[in-house]
Amino acid sequence: MAGTVARGGIDATDGTTPPALPRSGASPGGTPPHQQPGPDRPGLLQRIRRWKPRQWGLELVLLVYAAYDGSRLLVHGKESVAREHGELLLRTERHLHAEPEHWLNRLFSEHAWLGVPADFIYASLHYAITPLVLFWMFRSRRAHYAYARTWLVLATALGLVGFVFFPTAPPRLLSDPDGFLDVMAQHAHVGWWGGSGSAPEGLGAMTNDFAAFPSLHFGWALWCGLLIHRHARRRWVRVLGLLYPALILVVVMGTANHYLLDCVAGGAVVLLGRLLTGPLQRLAARVRRLVSRKPNAPVPDYPVTAGASATATEITVGNRAQIGAQRGPSE
Repeated sequence: MAGTVARGGIDATDGTTPPALPRSGASPGGTPPHQQPGPDRPGLLQRIRRWKPRQWGLELVLLVYAAYDGSRLLVHGKESVAREHGELLLRTERHLHAEPEHWLNRLFSEHAWLGVPADFIYASLHYAITPLVLFWMFRSRRAHYAYARTWLVLATALGLVGFVFFPTAPPRLLSDPDGFLDVMAQHAHVGWWGGSGSAPEGLGAMTNDFAAFPSLHFGWALWCGLLIHRHARRRWVRVLGLLYPALILVVVMGTANHYLLDCVAGGAVVLLGRLLTGPLQRLAARVRRLVSRKPNAPVPDYPVTAGASATATEITVGNRAQIGAQRGPSE
């Protein structure tokens, strides 16, 4: 077979010359490289169409929100029980000599320069910072995003259990002798919220006013702060991550929306959610492997023909002969 290949690249069997390969940088059609069309970059609309909610895991977030919305229906008609639970928390704090809500609420209600900023913080940061941190983890810390998302969902789900089985009225909805003032209702004329909570005016019916225990305002802030402190590169950003939950702690008590024990419970569900996230992810990964496991590929039941084997042998020997002819006898 070696004799079938000539040194000059002409096939000795038919005398034809193989086509020359294009020069480096030239296209097969002869178009200069600078005139060749580049790969089409997808536009904004195309990227939106290709985007899949599963990348974010939004189905989990929507499920948790639906559960929160349903919890409002489950506590309907239990307002008196929710107020009794609030009184129980206050009595427990008095017994422990840990009752900062009263003096913080008095401070915020008597000084508008403290109360108004606190109202804006309570009505906005809770709904803005949490999704922003989640989006930041998705874009910049993709390797840790699934862990952070699962952690948030677990902590929120644990909080929903408290909302359903221990409905609690916030301090602002207790009886007058308790001495709490609704700071947000006091300054409702300067903001977008109504007099019944942090929701925009007219949408107060969409909130669960008796979901004070545990405080997910503080719990979500703690989740944000721990992630920022763990994954931010700049030191001052990490410091802000630690200060953010401390700020929310003061705001939720000063505006009479939560008790100190609410915040302790909110922090507890976040820490418990973190402890459960790792084992749950490992369990989910094991289940996915079991579900996606495929049986071994079957061996083909047809024999390899002698003709096919001979053809493969000829191709291999021919390639070796061509390489030897190109190198020449001196090599």
